[in-house]
Amino acid sequence: MKRLFDFITSFIGIFVFSPILIIVYLLVKLSSVGPAFFVQKRIGKNGKIFQMIKFRSMTVIQNSNSTISVKGDIRVTKIGVFLRKFKLDELPELWNVLKGDMSLVGPRPELPWLLDKYEPWQRKRFSVPQGMTGWWQVLGRHSTTFEKRLKMDEYYISNWSLWMDVYVFLKTIFVVIDGDGA
Repeated sequence: MKRLFDFITSFIGIFVFSPILIIVYLLVKLSSVGPAFFVQKRIGKNGKIFQMIKFRSMTVIQNSNSTISVKGDIRVTKIGVFLRKFKLDELPELWNVLKGDMSLVGPRPELPWLLDKYEPWQRKRFSVPQGMTGWWQVLGRHSTTFEKRLKMDEYYISNWSLWMDVYVFLKTIFVVIDGDGA
């Protein structure tokens, strides 16, 4: 049921958001040098590596080792600030959901090099499809610690239901519209 929900919703989402996807693509291409899309390896369900796609929201720096952005990062482009605020940079992830690399709802996909920092109990979050949004994103994205996020992911996994996914999906819409991000 989860995969069917993901497939149908992402297919409809790509269709409905196609004008926005085209506009954002053009804005990113015209506002700064570099590709419109940012593609990065992430860890999916059961540790499978996949290529997650987003709109590029940062300047392209040839010799930068940092892939993690922090609040106020000077590498974020002007259009990137807007895209990130309303999570428009993540719309291309709908393709990942359609392909089955991700789910609409689940723990966020992790960077492969961070996997070594996880304790064995924390790796449980990779037993389910990774999501565009999740339990901790709608319950205090910016006001929580890494440990609390992992515990919220664990709660989501232990208590999962299709209705929980629908709740998180709908709550995400309101959190994003509010500009708080999810």
